[in-house]
Amino acid sequence: MVWYVVLVLAVGVERVAELVVARRHTRWSLARGAVESGRGHYPVMVVLHTGLLVGCLAEVWAAGRPFPPVLGWAMVAVVVAAQALRWWCVYTLGPRWNTRVLVVPGLPLVSGGPYRWLRHPNYVAVVVEGLALPLVHGAWVTAALFTVANGVLLSVRIRCEEAALGSVPGPAPGVEAVR
Repeated sequence: MVWYVVLVLAVGVERVAELVVARRHTRWSLARGAVESGRGHYPVMVVLHTGLLVGCLAEVWAAGRPFPPVLGWAMVAVVVAAQALRWWCVYTLGPRWNTRVLVVPGLPLVSGGPYRWLRHPNYVAVVVEGLALPLVHGAWVTAALFTVANGVLLSVRIRCEEAALGSVPGPAPGVEAVR
């Protein structure tokens, strides 16, 4: 289980890196007149994503979940792929990527990178990771609970983003304001 703790902690470090990037991007966006939407659901998102990491470790420890080799290694690959997709989104959006819903007036919608094919590719990464990370070590209860709670949160978050982006000129497909 030690290596699983290392994996979950690595994902936690990745989350902290996201917050550092997001803070820098927030300053950039606000300096250009960005308007923030969805402040109310942001703390819920932070708690939910922290809960995923804690739940992964707590369930494996408390329930004595074994490592299922075939599923476990497949899920490690899926977790790595989700991280790659997430950082591709960050790279593509550049300083416009954020963990908050910030829209800078006058900037066109992004339609490159993964946004060519998906409207919200970063949320695909979040959903996939939320299933895969717990399943690496058989934490199926955490995977199920996070998936349901995240589905509710994403329904709120995506509606918020769509409303915030509604007045932005440009192509509709392949857009995501934030994480």
